[in-house]
Amino acid sequence: MMPCPESGYRYKEVKPGVLRCLDLDEEAPLPAELKVGKNHIANSKRKPSMNVPLLDLKAQYKTIKSEVEAAIAEVLESQHFILGPKVEQCEKAVAAYSSCSHAVGVSSGSDALLACLMAEDIGEGDEVITTPYTFFATAGAIARLGATPVFVDIDPVTYNIDPAQIAAKVTSKTRALMPVHLYGQMADMDPIMQIADQHKLVVIEDAAQAIGAEYKGRRAGSIGTYGCFSFFPSKNLGCAGDGGMIVTNDAARAEKVRIIRNHGSNPKYYHKLVGGNFRLDAIQAAIVTVKLQYLDGWTAGRQCNAKKYDQLFAQAGISAVLPFVLTTRHIFNQYVIRLSQRDALRAHLKKAGIETKIYYPVPLHLQECFDYLGNKAGAFPQSERAAEETIALPVFPELTERQIADVVHCIREFTTGTSGSGAAVRAERI
Repeated sequence: MMPCPESGYRYKEVKPGVLRCLDLDEEAPLPAELKVGKNHIANSKRKPSMNVPLLDLKAQYKTIKSEVEAAIAEVLESQHFILGPKVEQCEKAVAAYSSCSHAVGVSSGSDALLACLMAEDIGEGDEVITTPYTFFATAGAIARLGATPVFVDIDPVTYNIDPAQIAAKVTSKTRALMPVHLYGQMADMDPIMQIADQHKLVVIEDAAQAIGAEYKGRRAGSIGTYGCFSFFPSKNLGCAGDGGMIVTNDAARAEKVRIIRNHGSNPKYYHKLVGGNFRLDAIQAAIVTVKLQYLDGWTAGRQCNAKKYDQLFAQAGISAVLPFVLTTRHIFNQYVIRLSQRDALRAHLKKAGIETKIYYPVPLHLQECFDYLGNKAGAFPQSERAAEETIALPVFPELTERQIADVVHCIREFTTGTSGSGAAVRAERI
């Protein structure tokens, strides 16, 4: 076996004049200009053919097209579009998948968070502890009800809320904890639940990126008081628009959320409380039900791709900070690495045709709308550093080994300075 110093790929001469690339699983004639030595291939100038999207939903859709179209057609034939049997079927399936007794379909992951807070009568004068390193909806739902988001910095290894810092933020006004299971890996839930039990707090798991993830064998959404999922199209389990789900093991709370999602009405036109229009459409529910059957296979594909990245980064000698898997089941909604010159790397990858994304460029405590909270730059250093250094690479299930190898090749070019784009850069470890 011979590693190529230019690309980092491993080659084996399988017959005279023919090499097999072990990383790309393909054979090619040995070019005349390559000099094959005992331990390496020299002077390789192979340039990968770049065209790597961050996500390819069309590739996924091709494999389930007939089933999805049949499910949509069934809804159209029934002319039952709001709630109804298709939503109930989806709720039962997601509840079972998440090891929960109850599930309530709602209009989005954002509305799932909002409805849970409303079910607990959280509002003005109350505080909810969460992380500043997350999508806006987490803290936005808290603020919309007049409550105060209280931020706790993240663990720099997992990017999830640091449980060791939560207790110091609990006050007499604290009503709930809202941990976020970021990138597909669950937060450290045992100490979070211990704090919640000690102070009699509600726990709302923001599991928008983590359906099917596990912590010590327990599924996302099943540990706290509530779990909230998003079916936004780019999620591991996405619909064809907006959609979400609330799961819980508390029957009374599930019933209250069902009332809240329908303007607080029960029965129709009789309102026990003020709710909202948070209903899940039957078409979206039908699509989710079809796709749920394939979710474990897609998750396995993401996990395989993440492992392949890890292997190729190690073989290429790239010292990027890679994802740390510290829970039972990481579902890799995102594969996120970090290095100090992130923006320059992203520009280099874009030029090569590789799509990436930053989750998230500005932590919530530095967002203009939260200036009133009084948090300044430096208040949550780990979140701020993550916002400056992290970059998400393509990891979707249909990603090919060739595409993964091309991404790693391009990053190696950047970190070693062999692309002609500038001086060599080495990523810093935490």
